[in-house]
Amino acid sequence: MANEVVKDQGAIKEAIVRRKKEVYTPVKPAQQFGFIHNNVDCIGCRACEIACKDKNGLPPGPRFRRVMYVEGGTYPQVYAYKVNMSCNHCAEPACLPTCPTGAIYKREKDGIVDIDSSLCIGCRRCEAACPFGAPQFIPEQNIVSKCNMCVDEIDAGRKPYCVQACMMRVLDIGPIDQLRNGTYATKARAEHETVVGQVKGMADPELTHPSIVFVAHSQGIVQGTAPLGNAPTTPKATPVTPAIPTVGKTNG
Repeated sequence: MANEVVKDQGAIKEAIVRRKKEVYTPVKPAQQFGFIHNNVDCIGCRACEIACKDKNGLPPGPRFRRVMYVEGGTYPQVYAYKVNMSCNHCAEPACLPTCPTGAIYKREKDGIVDIDSSLCIGCRRCEAACPFGAPQFIPEQNIVSKCNMCVDEIDAGRKPYCVQACMMRVLDIGPIDQLRNGTYATKARAEHETVVGQVKGMADPELTHPSIVFVAHSQGIVQGTAPLGNAPTTPKATPVTPAIPTVGKTNG
């Protein structure tokens, strides 16, 4: 059962009037949080999806987080991997300026994009504007809602439910600049792995600059895109010392 949202029609009208008088100025946060997902090691258990729906009290239908299965090839050259996405808390969110009531906002301290559901009128403009399909319409409440990175957990010093539920530790959050350059300590990325900002089938990141990186499957890499950040150093080969056979004494 979805969480009940109490709406004040007077407050909504005031918000619309206030919104019309404002000039949209993009928020430049002190730091930008983002996601990292390892497409290769994800087993597609969907524990993250279930944890998200449980946390947000979502009915059947809307999903703030989605695990997508990608399969292809012909025998014996076949492949399969998973891509896990929710709201990408973009640097330039397309949803935000489309909201007529100003219900959508971006937090200055961490760049998380959230929605004040009490001001949402269910016009679904944000849903149409997002190139990643993040905003989800909840017909029972006539509102649009989406991932807010579990801001209450973030403010309490914990990680979102989806990250906590991931048994393979392939999903994590952190400062997106550190996730991109590989300096953020996370179990979602091994030292020898690189990350990319786009995988096949994903909308062009140049549209909104999403705050997400992937450890991509070889079949999911978009041709012509280079890995982000510093390329991992090739481990030095360990010199092999030839074994010296032990020669036993012989009698004689």
